[in-house]
Amino acid sequence: MITKLNAIVNEIYPEIIEWRRDIHQFAESGWLEFRTASLVAAKLEGWGFEVKAGKEVIKEEARMGVPSEEILFKHLERARKQGANEKWLESFVGGFTGVVGILDTKKPGPTIGLRFDMDALDLQESKDEDHVPFSNGYRSINDGMMHACGHDSHTSIGLGLAKTLSLLKSELVGRIKLIFQPAEEGVRGAKSMVEAGVVDDVDVFFATHIGCGVPLGEYVCGTNGYLSTTKLDVLFKGVAAHAGGKPEEGKNALLAASSAVLNLHSISRHSLGNSRINVGVFNAGSGRNIIPSSALLKIETRGDTSEINDYILMNARKIIEASATMYDIDVQIDVVGEAKSSKCSDELVQFVYETIQDVDGLQKVHLYSSESGGSEDATYMMERVKERGGFATYGIIGTTLAAGHHNEKFDIDETSMKLAVKTLGKLVMNVDTFAETYEKSKIGS
Repeated sequence: MITKLNAIVNEIYPEIIEWRRDIHQFAESGWLEFRTASLVAAKLEGWGFEVKAGKEVIKEEARMGVPSEEILFKHLERARKQGANEKWLESFVGGFTGVVGILDTKKPGPTIGLRFDMDALDLQESKDEDHVPFSNGYRSINDGMMHACGHDSHTSIGLGLAKTLSLLKSELVGRIKLIFQPAEEGVRGAKSMVEAGVVDDVDVFFATHIGCGVPLGEYVCGTNGYLSTTKLDVLFKGVAAHAGGKPEEGKNALLAASSAVLNLHSISRHSLGNSRINVGVFNAGSGRNIIPSSALLKIETRGDTSEINDYILMNARKIIEASATMYDIDVQIDVVGEAKSSKCSDELVQFVYETIQDVDGLQKVHLYSSESGGSEDATYMMERVKERGGFATYGIIGTTLAAGHHNEKFDIDETSMKLAVKTLGKLVMNVDTFAETYEKSKIGS
């Protein structure tokens, strides 16, 4: 069956490249992946998957950082003009841009979940001649949106895996759930899919990312370095007044925000691990002779563990509220993104390590890595799977990078996608042996 897997992936590799370049050219950021999600749903349906989409897989109350209705409508119409699949497009109205494809073999076995994120970054892509997507004609045509983190390749890997598994269905067991997630950037999307129950039946879960400093031809089986994080939008609301004529009638939101900023960065670090806080945006005021009536801060907290992040977050809230009280103004704190920390299941990491040693094209396999410093909301899915008795891991697919992640010249070596599909395909084909080795009450039942 491995020979057949390799033959299929080699044959469809040109399609995988085509999908990736198409998605790259029509980049869509979080909750706006209308075109991308519609094409994913259409392809999955065509390959015989049961497809669930929109509000079936996204819980509205758990979404974070959703754009305004005006922006959602504007980008829905843009997707329509850019070739979105009309049949599926209506499922995503309002920004419910999640898709899950289910392949049920009708044979006893575990339920396997694999997560692929679809969103781009809010970044203007380079027009330099040495930037391959520009020189080859697939630079993003959507202003201020670019696939600068590899999610275009993640989606294409997921599609490549879907087509491959559909051709191998008669030789598989159990159920395979391919989860195409919106809004990973800003860690906004996974929680809403978890709250919708998407991974509640998953026994074995794989999340993957491309790049992250891992060389082409190498694979990391388990990554434990993602930090827990919370993203906050904080709006201070005061009262405007004439700065010269009646300053006593004003309530200065800028001063309250300034007090908060200085004190936020003085929160004590935590002794049990890395802790972070950053105020990345500070907007306030409208004129030199006006007492500022509003001020906006965009803040993030992070920690090695969810407990450490909660410590930073708790102190940040106290400082923000105290600063508002001190200047007698109102404050609104909105959580616009969130991710947990999560440790990979050691048993599953070991299984991955032993299973993929002979994958065609892989030159080196690493058991673990804990070098990240960033955050990932697939951790929500990992934690839910583990809470319910399953196993989860987060792998890294190596690739040569033209520039670092979140850079306007980011680009990958596309052969890494072929390696990824072969690697994930082999894992899916062998997960039943893992389930037999590590019997849990729910696996394979």
